[in-house]
Amino acid sequence: MSSNSFNAAQEIENITNWIRDWFAENGPKADAVIGLSGGKDSTIVAALLVKALGKDRVVGVLMPDGEQKDIDDSKKVAELLGIRSYIVNIHEAVEGVKKSLSAAGVEAGKDAIINTPPRIRMTTLYAIAQSLPNGGRVTNTCNKSEDYVGYSTKYGDAAGDFSPCADYLVCEMLQIGDALGLPKELIHKTPSDGLSGMSDEDKLGFAYATLDNYVLTGICEDTATKEKIDHLHVINLHKLKTIPTYKRT
Repeated sequence: MSSNSFNAAQEIENITNWIRDWFAENGPKADAVIGLSGGKDSTIVAALLVKALGKDRVVGVLMPDGEQKDIDDSKKVAELLGIRSYIVNIHEAVEGVKKSLSAAGVEAGKDAIINTPPRIRMTTLYAIAQSLPNGGRVTNTCNKSEDYVGYSTKYGDAAGDFSPCADYLVCEMLQIGDALGLPKELIHKTPSDGLSGMSDEDKLGFAYATLDNYVLTGICEDTATKEKIDHLHVINLHKLKTIPTYKRT
C-alpha cells in the first residue's frame, strides 16, 4: 500500500543523490556508520549508502546484547554488500548500567530495561565513528511509519547524524528494498525490535498496513485502532522535535 504514483526506482535515485550531497557538505571524506540489525530498515539503508558512497565508505556494526538469534541475518547483510563490519557485544555494558543503578538504590523500570540497550548501541556507533581514520557519520534508520507513532528509543535508534529514509512509510520501504534486489527473507521478515520478545505489530497492537493507510488517507475503519494511533502520535511527538530551549528575554 502506498501512493499509486510511488516510483521506487526514482526514489532510490533521489535518496542516493541526497546522501552524496549531505556527505559532500558534512563529511567529504567521512564514512557512513550504520547499525545492522538484520531487519529491513537497516538492510535497505545500508544498501542505499553503498549505492551512494561505495562499499569502502560504509561501516556496519553488529551489536548483540548477549545472544542474538538472528545475528546471521546481520552478518549476511554485511557480506552481501561487501562492507567492513564489527561485532560489538553490548551485554556487559547493559548489565553494567543495571548494576550501577542497583548499587545506587535504583531499581530499573520496565521501560528503562527495554530502552537502555538501544541507547548503548547508539553510544557504540558514535564511539566507532569517532575512531575511524577519516571520521564517521552515524546513520539513522527510522522510517515514517515508526516515527509517526514514536516506535523508537529517544537518543537510541531515534538518534543519528542524518536520516535518509525518515520520510518513507513501511510499505514504501518494502518497495525500495525489492527494487534494490535485496533478499526477500530480509526485507519481508517479521519486524521485531529484538528487545521486548514481540513482533512490532503485536507490540503496537495494529498492522503497519493499517497505520500506513491511515497516514496516507486519514481513514481508519476501526475506531479503537484510530484512537490508539492518534494517542501514540501525540504522546511521542517530542521524539521528533529538537530539544526545547529557553530563550532569555
